[in-house]
Amino acid sequence: MSASASKAQLIGPLFRGTSRLRIALVGRPDSGKSTIFHAVASTSIDQGYLAHTDKAYRRCIVQIGMDEVELVDLPSVSGLCNLRGDDLEGLKYLLWGDSRPRVSAHESAAPPAPFSRPDLLIHVVDASQLVHHLQLTLELIELGLPIVLGLNMVDKARRKGMIIDAEGLQRALGIPVVPMIAIKGFGVAKLFARAVQAVREGSCPLPQPAGPRVAEWGQRLRALVDTDAVREAFRVPLPFMIRQLKQRDTYFDAELASHFPEHARKLEALRRQAMDSLGRPLADVVAEDYRRRASALCEQVVRLTHRSQTTTWEDRLDAVFLHPRWGLLGSMLLFAGVLFMVFEVSAGIDALTSARLTELVAQWQPQGLAGVIGRAVVDGVVGLIGIVVPYMLPLVLMLVLLEESGVMQRVAFVVDRFFHYIGLHGKVAVPFLLGLGCNVPAIAATRHVASGRDRIVASLLITFVPCSARSAVLLALGGKYLGGLGVFAVFMLSMLLIALLGKVLVRRYPNISPGMIQEIPPYALPRMGSVLRATWQRTQDILTIVLPLLVGGSVVLAVLQYVGAEQWLNEALAPITVWLLGLPAALGVPILFGVLRKELSLLMVYQALGTFEIDQLLDWTQISTFLVFLMLYVPCISTFAVMLKVIGRRDAWFSVMLSMGVAMVCALLVRLLLQGVQLLVQA
Repeated sequence: MSASASKAQLIGPLFRGTSRLRIALVGRPDSGKSTIFHAVASTSIDQGYLAHTDKAYRRCIVQIGMDEVELVDLPSVSGLCNLRGDDLEGLKYLLWGDSRPRVSAHESAAPPAPFSRPDLLIHVVDASQLVHHLQLTLELIELGLPIVLGLNMVDKARRKGMIIDAEGLQRALGIPVVPMIAIKGFGVAKLFARAVQAVREGSCPLPQPAGPRVAEWGQRLRALVDTDAVREAFRVPLPFMIRQLKQRDTYFDAELASHFPEHARKLEALRRQAMDSLGRPLADVVAEDYRRRASALCEQVVRLTHRSQTTTWEDRLDAVFLHPRWGLLGSMLLFAGVLFMVFEVSAGIDALTSARLTELVAQWQPQGLAGVIGRAVVDGVVGLIGIVVPYMLPLVLMLVLLEESGVMQRVAFVVDRFFHYIGLHGKVAVPFLLGLGCNVPAIAATRHVASGRDRIVASLLITFVPCSARSAVLLALGGKYLGGLGVFAVFMLSMLLIALLGKVLVRRYPNISPGMIQEIPPYALPRMGSVLRATWQRTQDILTIVLPLLVGGSVVLAVLQYVGAEQWLNEALAPITVWLLGLPAALGVPILFGVLRKELSLLMVYQALGTFEIDQLLDWTQISTFLVFLMLYVPCISTFAVMLKVIGRRDAWFSVMLSMGVAMVCALLVRLLLQGVQLLVQA
């Protein structure tokens, strides 16, 4: 962002904390306002009911640049005249908020809602049904509040052959008009930016004068009710009150008759005069005038064209990525395709790099302490190469390409509801996908897409995402001894744990993260320079943080082996391996070495048991228990190192304790469950 743009954002008051704005979403049914609310809502939504009604409102805090707004999603309404019951309470909130005027003092002590009147209205309209929605716009303008018009479903309008001049409509109404496609996230960020700007600039809608046949009677009515007593009693904008009385609104008529009976008698006389002059009730003429003005606006700003000229290739792609029903399936297929391609490439790269280095290093069998330490250093470097080159770089590069092209932002928008269920924002979808390759860049990526509680919880949950190293162990052992169903069950256990732990962890970190607006950019051809810079930013922590700790951990464990501490380590770990998991004591050291890299555990299992056919020594219950524990316990030292930087020492150590606790509980439950199945089969 340029310096000038930054300065422009800071002009005027900053809306934060107790000074935050309150913005209400209003619109007719099926206009898409609830879709907008869900697109920007935080993970904590306050839901309540308008007083003495079953009409629900929802509200949450949303971050807009440096400003904050309290966003209120009000029940849908088709018009503002002659409302009754539940709908009338919604109008009272727009007029008076949490206070009561004198004419309403005889009603229930509870106001319609426990918060004040909105500072601004966002009126969401269906662009393909523009004429019907603009009638409500003309009514809302008379409320005396700033308004921003969200011109939603412009893609649907284009498919009908409607090209809408948004700037022309903006000039005619005097309010900001933002074309958008809420279900795809297009225009949502601009909508809220314009809303904050409208309040900061103090903008207000242009008066929309009635036709000459109606205007005359409006002037007469104004002369009747434009008194200090009436204004103080009703506390509503005079144009709105006049319109309600012209249309014989039941609520305003009743209150006027109750508090100002003389005015009510004169009003009835005026209506009879209008009936004699116009030949029909004034209310019918006023309603027709609103329809006429809305139709005239549409004719002014809408151009009809052939449908084939309005459907672009971007529309066709978005029909795949952002479909309300199939978008999630399309995202999953995209993830699967990326992973398949990356792991296919990774297998070839691994064979050419780390596998050859491992074979070369394996020929070096030092005897002295200095040689053992040197070998440990080399093992640490080779292990790092095995993580980064074949698995991490291809995956990070592929995801950066998807981000630069605009595809990944669409995926994040689609999966937003799933992550909201967990308690996170949809923007964390990219780090979670990165975690399937390696947890290290995944946790590092949370710094760029989340903050506060979302960053901490996402980082903690990512440690349970099966990375490529864990997947390699699972496929090697599980695929051979448990079959495809067993491998699938272990993967599904990880996904279930992420969902359940997400619900728990958001309660441990109760600080509510404000909602964030996901901007969906247009499709673009990735630029190589930008791709390489982004890839380096996401992997640079490997050299500065992970490499020293990986080498250091490798040296420590090598020295322990050299001095013959294996027996002692196995005995120290026996309470976990033998008593809790029911595994041979010899598997203690292989489990411990998994802290460096999970594949090391697999190699050392063969060494510890003295055979590559471990089913001769372990039954399928023990293999399943071992795999579940190995998949879940303690993130590797590389992951822990990055967590120290991203979420701090306290939460990084909490992650270690959490993963150990979850791994032991889950492994024990799996062991008991499978042993129970074995007993049933034997019986």
